[in-house]
Amino acid sequence: MFTHLDLNTLWFVLVGVLFTGYAVLDGFDLGVGALHLFARSDQDRRILLNAIGPVWDGNEVWLVTGGGALFAAFPMVYATVFSGFYLPFMLLLVALIFRAVAIEFRSKQPMRWWRQMWDVAFAAGSVLAAFLIGVTMGNIAWGIPLDPHHEFAGTLGGLVLHPYALLMGVTTVALFAMHGAIYLVMKTEGELHDRIRRWITPAMILFILCYVIFTLATLLYVPHITEAIKHEPWFFVVVVLAVLAVANIPRSITRRRDFEAFLSSCGAMLCLMALFGIGMYPNLVYSHPLPANSLTIINAASSQKTLGIMLTIALIGLPVVLTYSISI
Repeated sequence: MFTHLDLNTLWFVLVGVLFTGYAVLDGFDLGVGALHLFARSDQDRRILLNAIGPVWDGNEVWLVTGGGALFAAFPMVYATVFSGFYLPFMLLLVALIFRAVAIEFRSKQPMRWWRQMWDVAFAAGSVLAAFLIGVTMGNIAWGIPLDPHHEFAGTLGGLVLHPYALLMGVTTVALFAMHGAIYLVMKTEGELHDRIRRWITPAMILFILCYVIFTLATLLYVPHITEAIKHEPWFFVVVVLAVLAVANIPRSITRRRDFEAFLSSCGAMLCLMALFGIGMYPNLVYSHPLPANSLTIINAASSQKTLGIMLTIALIGLPVVLTYSISI
């Protein structure tokens, strides 16, 4: 039914779809967390938490599903990335746990210091999680040192402190903050709604500045990411769609079409993740400075029988995840 390359490519796309779903859905509640301390009163902060209360845990299902799909389809990538990024991933896990605990524990006691402590934990966990997601993607895009056996051969400091990865981390925080502010505008009213609406412009300006600098750095220092667009110019359509989606956000906010602005923000994130996938393909983990050691959709994949069986399971399970996300 499928050729060898078809199944591998299909799983590359499927894993990308799952992680994109996580970025779009959990991105806005991470963004809400990043903005949490800007709310002035205890009541306002409670409203912000209530806005994401029904959805935040469901959004993280996409991360779990994406990790499971990566392990099933490309186990070598899972092993290599988790060994190289073990400490950052543990910090990411701690950040996500602290967010969850903060949401649940904040209202358990009425003392001001208690609630402020959990407010800080929620905001710090959100910013740290968004930053680490960006740093990880930045390192994957730049490339990490792999030996001929496709095992990580670098140092943790070389990953976390890499300027390109740090820039992508900051850009991700800015993107999620903009995304979260737009989501909150849809979910609030009155004075708080008007105040949050004023947050969108600086958040968007910060994101655009970061993204322009990040794009220039990519063009200058990470040429392999742009090779696909050079060889297949029609991929440039995705770039145009991303720019149009971002440009439509201030237009929609000005006209008070909040849901349209949120859809534009989602569309921009979809396009940006698509560009990341286009730039990486067929690599899953690019090896720098020795590209020959890269993990690709061919040398990192499970057997064709495993991919075929898992595809059947995915075709059953993915609609369930989609239905769950829509229903909440």
